[in-house]
Amino acid sequence: MNNSFRKMKGLYLLLFLFVLKTVCISFRYSVPEEKKKGFLVANVLEDLKLGKGELSVRRAQLLSKSTKQYFHLDTHSGNLLINDKIDREALCGQTDPCMLLSEIVLQNPLNIYSIEMKIEDVNDNTPKFSKDKFDLEIPEMVPTNTQFLLESAQDEDLGENGIQNYTLSHNEHFRLYVESNKDGRKYVHLVLQKPLDRENNSHFGLTLMAVDGGVPQRTGTVQININVLDNNDNFPQFTQSEYKARLKESSPQGTLVFKVEATDLDFGSNAQITYSFHQAPEKIYSFFYLNEINGEITLCGQLDYEEETSYDMNIRATDGGGLSGHCKVLVEIEDVNDNVPEVSIISITSPLAEDSPLETLVALFTVTDRDSGDNGRTVCSVGVNLPFMLKSTMNNYYQLVVQSPLDREKVTEYNITITAVDQGSPRLTSTRIINVQISDVNDNPPVFEKSSCEMQIRENNIPGLLIGSVRAADLDTEKNAKVTYSLLPGKVPDGLVASYISVNSESGNLYALRSLDYEQIKDFKVTVRATDGGSPPLSSEVTVRVVILDENDNAPFFLYPLQNSTSPCNELVPKAVEAGYLVIKVVAVDGDSGQNSWLSYELLKATDPGLFSLGAQNGEVRTRRALTERDTSKQRLLIVVRDNGLPPQSSTAMLHVLPVGGFSDPYMKAVEVSKEEHEEDGSLTLYLVICLAAVSFVFLVCIVSFAAIKICRRDPRESFIAAPPHFPPARPDIPENGGDSQSGSLSRSYHYDVCLTGGSLSSEFRFLRPLIPVFSVGDPNLNVNQTTPSASQDIPDALENRKPMEQARASLSEDAAPRSGAPGCIANQATGANINCGQNDWLTYQ
Repeated sequence: MNNSFRKMKGLYLLLFLFVLKTVCISFRYSVPEEKKKGFLVANVLEDLKLGKGELSVRRAQLLSKSTKQYFHLDTHSGNLLINDKIDREALCGQTDPCMLLSEIVLQNPLNIYSIEMKIEDVNDNTPKFSKDKFDLEIPEMVPTNTQFLLESAQDEDLGENGIQNYTLSHNEHFRLYVESNKDGRKYVHLVLQKPLDRENNSHFGLTLMAVDGGVPQRTGTVQININVLDNNDNFPQFTQSEYKARLKESSPQGTLVFKVEATDLDFGSNAQITYSFHQAPEKIYSFFYLNEINGEITLCGQLDYEEETSYDMNIRATDGGGLSGHCKVLVEIEDVNDNVPEVSIISITSPLAEDSPLETLVALFTVTDRDSGDNGRTVCSVGVNLPFMLKSTMNNYYQLVVQSPLDREKVTEYNITITAVDQGSPRLTSTRIINVQISDVNDNPPVFEKSSCEMQIRENNIPGLLIGSVRAADLDTEKNAKVTYSLLPGKVPDGLVASYISVNSESGNLYALRSLDYEQIKDFKVTVRATDGGSPPLSSEVTVRVVILDENDNAPFFLYPLQNSTSPCNELVPKAVEAGYLVIKVVAVDGDSGQNSWLSYELLKATDPGLFSLGAQNGEVRTRRALTERDTSKQRLLIVVRDNGLPPQSSTAMLHVLPVGGFSDPYMKAVEVSKEEHEEDGSLTLYLVICLAAVSFVFLVCIVSFAAIKICRRDPRESFIAAPPHFPPARPDIPENGGDSQSGSLSRSYHYDVCLTGGSLSSEFRFLRPLIPVFSVGDPNLNVNQTTPSASQDIPDALENRKPMEQARASLSEDAAPRSGAPGCIANQATGANINCGQNDWLTYQ
C-alpha cells in the first residue's frame, strides 16, 4: 500500500513539473545600466536548447512587459542585445532589484519563455542635498550632546554606490552622528559637544560632505550656517510620530491629503510653529504642497497608481526659538479603473489559405491592463458569425484559430474586431481590428452558363469565320481563374471535328476552318473543354451543336425531261386531243432545303404560246385548245424552273412536242424534221452536205449495182423471201418509237407489226383480214416499253384509238386474200387489231 502511494506521489510530482515546464520557463540575466545600444547581454540558444536558425523558423519574438523595448533578439544568432540605453534610476528609482521582464514567444508549437533582466547599478550619480545651505538657530542654553537632525543627501544609486558616510568640517563645538534605519536610509544628526556662548561666538559656518562608496568615489557638500540664540527650552511636539492617509489616484489637484499639527509649551515667538518637509525627495514636492502655517498637505500634481502606489514624507515643525519636532506621513494611493486594456499583436498570418485546416493559428496576441485587482482582470472576445475563435493560453495570451472551413469565393477578407473588457467599475473596453486576407486555392472548376448550346452558321462561309463564343467563369483568382479553352477529339461523318472547327484558347471564340456545305452536312457537335491554370488544374466541358444554315446555292435540276444530252426531249401528241390534254409532267428537284427548294415552273418560250399551258406548281404541260391542221408539226417549248431562294436560281429545259395524226407518222416525219434542221444550217454546212451526198450517192450506186448483180444470179424462188425491207435512215436523236429513249417522252406504249415490200417508203396501207399465220422476221420477244409521268392517260387514249381500228376491221371483210406487191400492212397491238400479210413482207416492230 505504501509503495503504491509513493508511486502515485512520484507520478503527480513528475506531472506537476512537466506542466510547470510547459506553462512557463524562466531565465535570468543581468546587465549594467548605461550600456550602449548593441551591447551583448547573452545568447539564448544554449538556454533554450535550440539550434542555430531555429528561432527564425519558429518565428521567435521578444515581447517586453514595459512600455519601451529595451532589448532586441537576433533570431539568426540567438544574441540578446541592448536596443536602447538603460537608466536604472529613471526606470526603477530606489527599487532594488531593478528587474525588466520580457518574454520569448515561439510558435509551431507555442512555447513562452520568461526573461528576467536585472539592471545592475553603476555609480553614475553624485550625492545631492536639497539646498546649497542650511540655516540653524540654536539657543545658547542647549545642553551638550543635544542632537540636531540635518537633512540627508540624496543619491539615486543603490548599495555600495549609494551614500556611505558623512563628514563635517573641523570645529570644536559640533560633531556628526549618523543613524541608519530599517529601510537603509541614513539620518545625519549634528551633536553639540561643547556648550555654546552667544557672547563669545554667535555664528558658526560648517561644511557637511556626503560620500558614496562607488568607484570612482563621488561626494556632495552643503553649507551649514548656525546662529546662536537666546534660551528656548521647549521643542514642538506632534501627537503621533507617524500618520497614514489614503488617496485615490484620480483625485484632482487641491485635494486635502492630511493636516499635521504640533504644539509648543513655550510662549511668544518661541511658540510660533512653522511646518516644512524634511529630507523629502523631489517627487514629494511635485505632488504635494505643505502649508507652513497650518500644516495642511494638499495635492498639487496628478497621481498615477501604476507609477507609484505610496508616498512617505517627513514633516518638521519648527518654533520661533529654532527648536523643531518631526513626524512621518504615509500616503497610500488607491487604484481606480483608469487604464483601458491593451491588445498587442505578436504575430498574424495573412494572407491565409482558404484550405487551411481547422485549429490553424491565425493570430497570436496578448492583453494587458496596467490597473490592479479587478480593474486589471480582462476578458477578450471576437465578433460572432466568424470562422474563427479565441483560445486563451497563459499569462493573458490568446490564440485566434480557424474553427470552420474558409471559402475565399464567398468572403475574400475578414476584418476581425478583438474586444478586451476589464472587470473594473465602470468597465473599460478597447478594441483592435486585424485584417486577414484569404488567399485563393484552386477549388473551383470553370463553369459554363449551360451544359450545351447551339450556334448557327451559313453554308459557303469563308474559312476562319467566327461562329460564336463560349464563356466559362471561374470563381478563383489570378492563375487559378485563368481559363484555357480546347477542343476534345471527335468525329463528323467525313472526318475529324478538328478539321472543321477551331477554338481560341484564350477567348473561347469558335472559328470555321473550312467552307461548309449544307447539302453534305447539316449539323455536327463539338465538345469544348475549359481548363483553369491552377495546380492541379480543374476543367469542365460544354457541348456545342453547330447548325449549318442553307443558302440558295443549288440551281433546280430536271429529272424529267432529263437534260443530259445534246438532243432535246421529244414528246408525241395525237392531233385529235382536246383542250386540257396532259402532254407531259415536268419534274425537277433542288438540292437546297426550306424555301430555297420551293420550285415554280414557267413556260418561258413556245412556238405557239397559246397552244400549251404549264402548271406553276405541278409542272404539268397541258393543251389549251384542240390541235388544228394549221399548227406546225413540231412545237418547241422552253421551260424554266425557279426556286424561292434569295436570289432565286433557275434552270431551263427544251421540250419538242410532235403532233401526230397516225401511229407511223412520227417515224415518217423524221425525214422532215431532219430536213428542217438542215435548212437552218449555214451555207458552209450546205456545201459539206452536198459533197457528202455526192460521195454517198456514188457509193450507194456501187452497192446497188453489186446487189442487183447478186440478185440476178440467185434463185427466183428465194428473191421474194430474201428481199429485206428498206427504211429511211433513222436520226440518232429520234428513236424508232418516235421519242427520246432517255427522256421517256412517249406517254403510251405502242407495238407495231409492219409489212412492207422492198424499197417501199410511203405506200398506202390496207387493213386485211388475216388468213394465214403471222411470221415475224425480227425477234418476237423484243418489247420496248416506255413509261412517262402521263401514264394515267393510257387507258382513255387506248379506248379512243380503238374506235378507228374497229371501223377499219369492218372494211377489211370485203377482201379475201392479200394482194402480192401490196405496199404494206400494219397492226396496232395496243388496240387489239391484227393484220396478216404475206410471208415475204412481214416485219415486227416493238
